[in-house]
Amino acid sequence: GRARHHSARAPQFRGGGKAHGPVVRSHEHELPKKVRALGLKHALSAKAKSASIIIVDELKLTEAKTKALVANFETLGLTNALVIGGAELDQNFKLAATNIPNIDVLPIQGINVYDILRRGTLVLSKAAVEALEERFK
Repeated sequence: GRARHHSARAPQFRGGGKAHGPVVRSHEHELPKKVRALGLKHALSAKAKSASIIIVDELKLTEAKTKALVANFETLGLTNALVIGGAELDQNFKLAATNIPNIDVLPIQGINVYDILRRGTLVLSKAAVEALEERFK
């Protein structure tokens, strides 16, 4: 019969719901701050050991032209790089670098282990170097 079944959408009926179906949830977990800092130190030291860190005075362009920036990167021999600026990125530089493949641009607050290890060369501005020194004192 139809006793104690609730509705036709109950799992035991044809066309009904799933019994113990999937639950949408995040399986992420946060790493402790000290572990994240240690990972960042190791990633930076790995880049330093392989001599793939370039330090520039500043990351500024007079106009947002990708062609000019690509020419600058070619003189430095950069084809696969992560560029880390200071706390504030120059808007023209950011716009010019957006459309270049295999070049990522991040402010110093966005620095992370994955992006450092993903790209071949790390380009740091002097402001970024000072911020990193301050962070790891």
